[in-house]
Amino acid sequence: MHPRTHRGRYDTEAQRDVLRTAASPPRLPTHQDRTVVRAVQPGDQGEGGEAGMNDEQHSPIQLLTPQGERVKNAEYDRYVDGITADDLRGLHRDMVLTRRFDAEATALQRQGELGLWAPLLGQEAAQIGSGRALRDDDYVFPSYREHGVAWVRGVDPTNLLGMFRGVNNGGWDPHSNNFHLYTIVIGSQTLHATGYAMGVAKDGADSAVIAYFGDGASSQGDVAESFTFAAVHDAPVVFFCQNNQWAISAPTEKQTRVPLYQRARGFGFPGVRVDGNDVLACLAVTRSALERARRGEGPTLVEAFTYRMGAHTTSDDPTKYRRDEEREAWEAKDPILRLKTYLEREGHADEAFFEALEAESEALGKRVREGVRNMPDPDDMAIFENVYADGHSLVDEERAQFTAYQASFAGSREA
Repeated sequence: MHPRTHRGRYDTEAQRDVLRTAASPPRLPTHQDRTVVRAVQPGDQGEGGEAGMNDEQHSPIQLLTPQGERVKNAEYDRYVDGITADDLRGLHRDMVLTRRFDAEATALQRQGELGLWAPLLGQEAAQIGSGRALRDDDYVFPSYREHGVAWVRGVDPTNLLGMFRGVNNGGWDPHSNNFHLYTIVIGSQTLHATGYAMGVAKDGADSAVIAYFGDGASSQGDVAESFTFAAVHDAPVVFFCQNNQWAISAPTEKQTRVPLYQRARGFGFPGVRVDGNDVLACLAVTRSALERARRGEGPTLVEAFTYRMGAHTTSDDPTKYRRDEEREAWEAKDPILRLKTYLEREGHADEAFFEALEAESEALGKRVREGVRNMPDPDDMAIFENVYADGHSLVDEERAQFTAYQASFAGSREA
């Protein structure tokens, strides 16, 4: 089961195709396809590509193949040994509902209800797996695409949309779910996470912090500074990089000469590459990194190797910079289809489960759609509040000018 394609418009044909994956599953890849990414040929190293990217040493940690087969891993199996059939169904439900919410938001933007949207299509396993590894007392610092992590932290989906509709500056209390507001400035949340983690350690708490960012943000100086301080101070923070291979239109090989997870070595802490389309592997690897942080052993860089199936945002057209063949190869590694196949093979879910989830998905889409359209307009004067603690004459002057400007439209509206 997948959420069926919504009647609204989507960024690309790729989004419509992926949402129909379960109904018309693509060819499953062969064993040789498992770790193949955008082909990096020997001559590509001189262009700045990830040399040896497809070598066995850089193969991501994987517990569930694209064909839905469970594979053993001596180091990470223990982190998912206790997982039950209910847990697996829950992970599948999380990914399906997150995808449906994301598709609904994309459609709403295309219908003029949102100013912008940053889709997560294809990255559900990385977010749900890592999100479910967290404890309630852990703290999350997201960027602006972590809709799946927000879901597992209990943030109401409609609250995510207020900022993209322009009616608030973030529609939830960060402390109620230990989930910080979305951060638009690329990479700055890693500094916030590192500082918070250093404070946690000084307070003597055994909770951990996780910072989400993308491959593009890994080129920002803020991220390098965060790595330095986290390593030197053994901060209990996990740096979770969702490498979806495109920083808008810049491919990863134009940003780094080595796999991203290896960057941690230069700062003195471990890095690990995980199959970002394998929800079990993401769960296990993140649990391991969080436990290490809680033991006082410092940070870990997790590179979730995944793929952005849709656009960077709804203002972007990915067909202008990437090939259809690349997208089609990753469609065969769809994270939701992968777990669905495993559930069916192991007898952990029947048709009734998938039908009920389909109905729940439809209900979520309706709730999100109605919730967005019924959001009240913001107070025009709210932008002048809380600028200074004690007020300021310049702000008062600007408020008066804006009030007069708004009033100038009253006559034209009445006419």
